[in-house]
Amino acid sequence: MLVKEISYNILKPWLSLDDWQKEYINTEGNCFLLCGRQSGKSTAMSIKFGTRAATRPNRKILMIAYTENQAYALFFKTLMFLQAKYPKMIRTGNKKPTRHEIYLTNDSQISCYAAGISGDGLRHHTLTDLAIDEAAPMSREVFVAVSPMLSITGGSMDISSTPRGKQGYFYDASQRPDFKKFYISAEDCPRHKKEFLEAERKSMSALYYAQEYQAQFLDDLKQMFPDELVKKVMTLPKVLSYPSGEISAPGRSSSPLDTSLPGDYYLGVDLARLGEDKSVFISCARRKKRLRMVDMIITEKTRLTESFNTILEATKKYNYKKIYIDSAGVGGGVFDFLLREDLTKKKIVSIENASKPLDKDEKSKKKILKEDLYRNLLILMEQGKIDLWLDPDLAHSLKSVQYEYEEKSGRVRIFGNDTHAAEALIRAAWCMTKKELNIWCG
Repeated sequence: MLVKEISYNILKPWLSLDDWQKEYINTEGNCFLLCGRQSGKSTAMSIKFGTRAATRPNRKILMIAYTENQAYALFFKTLMFLQAKYPKMIRTGNKKPTRHEIYLTNDSQISCYAAGISGDGLRHHTLTDLAIDEAAPMSREVFVAVSPMLSITGGSMDISSTPRGKQGYFYDASQRPDFKKFYISAEDCPRHKKEFLEAERKSMSALYYAQEYQAQFLDDLKQMFPDELVKKVMTLPKVLSYPSGEISAPGRSSSPLDTSLPGDYYLGVDLARLGEDKSVFISCARRKKRLRMVDMIITEKTRLTESFNTILEATKKYNYKKIYIDSAGVGGGVFDFLLREDLTKKKIVSIENASKPLDKDEKSKKKILKEDLYRNLLILMEQGKIDLWLDPDLAHSLKSVQYEYEEKSGRVRIFGNDTHAAEALIRAAWCMTKKELNIWCG
């Protein structure tokens, strides 16, 4: 593709902006964006701050989101806009763009970082502009950390997200008079096809659709794992694993992982298709009546053979007692590979939201519901029987899990947008129930 064609494709969203996007881009001061999914908020924010940095010297702009991937998505879109619209203003050489910084020739700077659980790592910045994306799950501690960055310069904050209940700083900002408000439903976005939205409406509950696409704050949708509970159980420093089997954590030197300690190791797996979502592998060690997280691997755009190899290598390292995986859908292929492998065939256990055979003759079946898996993890967290890494990706995943009561069926419906790590964890945590001993495995 020619450079000219690339530039046109990048600028195409800018050339056909919605009326609300044009108004927002030209708005000064604090802005609050409550948006349905795929409504164009990230495009509008990237254009606004890319233009502001290029046309106003000495701007210090920080883009943050809960996780690094979320923050980088907005940052990368801004870089693409600048490369298409203001290519000569982007510095080269030692100050060429990185994953975290863009320097312009007019001494403006755009930075990108994850806020994480508390935002403490961001405190040293002084800013003229603060852009916060996917703000709903962020704790109040993050905003206590970042708000003072704007005080000296008299700068402004733009905060955007899809809603997640009437709680937290993001909801409070919707009630404040010092923010210009923009409310955008996906149904008002001309890029959404009506057939797609209708299919989504039919596949979701009315409340979930209202939150995700109509951008409504709702009381009836609840957070499965409250912020304080997540904070309570995240007591372990994140351990960096190496192929050699060594580990490194803050406050201690690298040393071989000691798997000779009393107890058993378990693996929980949540798999995604190639090019879709994330695959997550969480390892936990059970010591009597307590569970301790020891490893987490997150992969994207992973082939089934690669996922199989990831599980195989982890099994060699930890010698799992059980490996829990959802064998429905994409997980079925990996499950079949593991059943044929001598190292894993007696360890693999299928846990899915369907009836599973308890014996090889398929005469006995048991249904493990999604509610059972999540309830088990919730109880472990509430009783203080599980210790997790202090990890933003895991925290975000746990906080993204929501539930609602379905009056007709009397059941609890559990859902979320980024539950991959949570799905892996609920499977690993199933080892703490006596029920796991009754499931046929390989």
